[in-house]
Amino acid sequence: MNEPKDVHHIVDYKILLKSGAALFALTFLTMIAFWNHHHLGAFAAPIAFLIAGVKAAIVMMFFMGLKYDSTMNRIIFGLGFFFLAVLMAFSALDIWTRVPVLGTI
Repeated sequence: MNEPKDVHHIVDYKILLKSGAALFALTFLTMIAFWNHHHLGAFAAPIAFLIAGVKAAIVMMFFMGLKYDSTMNRIIFGLGFFFLAVLMAFSALDIWTRVPVLGTI
């Protein structure tokens, strides 16, 4: 008999421990980057965002189960981030195209 495709996937305990350890390690790496932000200069923010992105990917893949989910659910989940980026882009365009208001006095 065929098994239904929407069966909940149970993640192995070892994988959860490894991903949790990776999250703790990346958290300490974030703290080290913060303590040395004056040495990193202009690279401080991109490094912090890169570390945060890797941590978010680990959480989404293993703890939320997107790694074991169907492709359609991954696409729908990714579309949320796409539309968030579109919203931020339109907001940035609005801010960048403002004309400074000069006083009438």
